[in-house]
Amino acid sequence: MKSANLKTYRSWIISLGIALLIVLWLASGALGPSGNPDDERAIAAADTANADARGSVRVRTQSAEEVRRTILVNGETAPARIVRLAAETDGRVTATGAERGSNVDAGGIVVRLDERDRQARLSQAKATVRQREVEYEAREKLKSSSYVSEAQLQEALAALEAARTELTRAELDLEYMTVRAPFDGALQSREVEIGDFVKVGDSIATFVDNRKIIVTADLSEFDAGQVSVGDEADARLATGETVHGRIRYVAPVADEATRTFTVELEVDNGDGALRAGGTAELRIPGETVLAHRIAPSLLTLDDDGNVGVKIVDADGRVEFIIADIAVATSDGIWVAGLPPTATIITVGQGFVPDGALVNAVPEGDVDTAVAIQAETD
Repeated sequence: MKSANLKTYRSWIISLGIALLIVLWLASGALGPSGNPDDERAIAAADTANADARGSVRVRTQSAEEVRRTILVNGETAPARIVRLAAETDGRVTATGAERGSNVDAGGIVVRLDERDRQARLSQAKATVRQREVEYEAREKLKSSSYVSEAQLQEALAALEAARTELTRAELDLEYMTVRAPFDGALQSREVEIGDFVKVGDSIATFVDNRKIIVTADLSEFDAGQVSVGDEADARLATGETVHGRIRYVAPVADEATRTFTVELEVDNGDGALRAGGTAELRIPGETVLAHRIAPSLLTLDDDGNVGVKIVDADGRVEFIIADIAVATSDGIWVAGLPPTATIITVGQGFVPDGALVNAVPEGDVDTAVAIQAETD
């Protein structure tokens, strides 16, 4: 019975064994080298096809250079000082010495008030002082002869000092009748005209120091740490003019709302030609860094919207590096954060994603090929 069953399944067992041997033979040929030259050429051709399937980009290999980072921040211009001139005595305006917007030297007349009886008061105060001086000198002589007590002598001295005080008050009151410019500057506005009556404390005019212009801006925590009082810096005004000055103030405490530090650049404006109150771009030299100079057109965006530069690493793979612009000039931009020697993609960076394998074609090879073709033609 058993032999009959064996005969029945013998053909099946033989067929299964043959199929297993064929599979093992095919597998050994696929996993191991066949040694056939035709097969090796086929494999090389496949590798070449795969390489040709990569995107080709034009690259330039360059080394970084030391440059000084420039801190760029938008700000606004303002006068160095703004003061409100107020009346220090009562009186009626009888004359104006300067028009609005005009430059006035220190001590120049802005407004003159009516003197009224102030000259008479001054003369009376002077006469009283002379009288008290005579009385004091007489009692001082009598004191040596014991005709005047010490108390009487001190009483005469007090009267003399009181008279001198009244004289000083009369002189100042007369001086206050003329409102003068406290420093070299310009008359921004005047609140009174001839005929107006003013009292002590009333506003007369607004006076500005336009002989020095201040460019004010807010710096981040990182940038503020690189700026010190006395540093030289430039500012580009809205008119296109570039001015030079020195940092006169850096806030020791950050603004609670913005966490920024106020910085002020003082610019000389001796002729009063510069106008204050406009916008400006402040340019402050910062730290020295290693950077590459590239054209702005080489900048590209990643999927997150970051601006950066694409380079090719040693394995031929694209790497995106966020741009850290150290300096921007008319000749290009200096980008920090790249390797000291970088292979930068100059053509095709917009068509290859980060991490892709590419064929890097140096710019020199392209130029040579074009030159050979031109000579052949």
